[in-house]
Amino acid sequence: MKIGLFVPCYVDALYPEVGASTYGLLRHYGLSVDYPERQTCCGQPQGNAGFERMAEELAVRFEDNFSHFDYIVAPSASCAAYVKCFHPHILEGAHHPCTTTNRIMDVVEFLHDVVKVKEVPGRFHHRVSLHNSCHGVRELGLSTPTERMDEPRINKMRDLLQLVEGIDVVEPERPDECCGFGGMFSIEEPDVSTRMGLDKLRRHEETGAQYVTGPDSSCLMHLAGIARRQGSKMRFMHIVEILTSAG
Repeated sequence: MKIGLFVPCYVDALYPEVGASTYGLLRHYGLSVDYPERQTCCGQPQGNAGFERMAEELAVRFEDNFSHFDYIVAPSASCAAYVKCFHPHILEGAHHPCTTTNRIMDVVEFLHDVVKVKEVPGRFHHRVSLHNSCHGVRELGLSTPTERMDEPRINKMRDLLQLVEGIDVVEPERPDECCGFGGMFSIEEPDVSTRMGLDKLRRHEETGAQYVTGPDSSCLMHLAGIARRQGSKMRFMHIVEILTSAG
């Protein structure tokens, strides 16, 4: 199968090591991976800010860059969810065909559901607290929402992390509670966003973990900033960095 690697703009600018780790992990499983160099933002910042028409050109460019791949894989649950859930009607308004929405997947979802990995190269001798990002839970089904009492609990991140040698995986109380980032929300409502982040950080700290991991660098960035201001020793790593870690 032909894989198109989509590295969201904020990952490319702030956390390029996450994109590199994703590429390396996919190649570890012998997959054919290409990185279209003309790719750019998926349009989520514009859409979240209420300027969805400004996202049309970006959605069209995404189609042009990725329409020929069997799967598009991204190390970002929120960006994968935006392409999957919002590009169809954005492209309809732009009178452009939409072919990628059923082929875009977060890297966790792809490794768990498509590749069905039974081993990972990582070794990580630390306790790690899982951060279930809202988009991953609500739009991609990476874990079961806690209010769904009629369903067995699943967590695709946990399933992958438990393949890592030496790791101790835990979850905080209220595991799918929002961290308060929410893109533009953290800018428009900074006080509420900070309060939510403080609560979430405290719940992660209560697990006794040394690290927090998740599928979205944006959520981890928000919590890391709050932790730094609080003098917390908690550390933050994207899940693909742990799956490929040597320590």
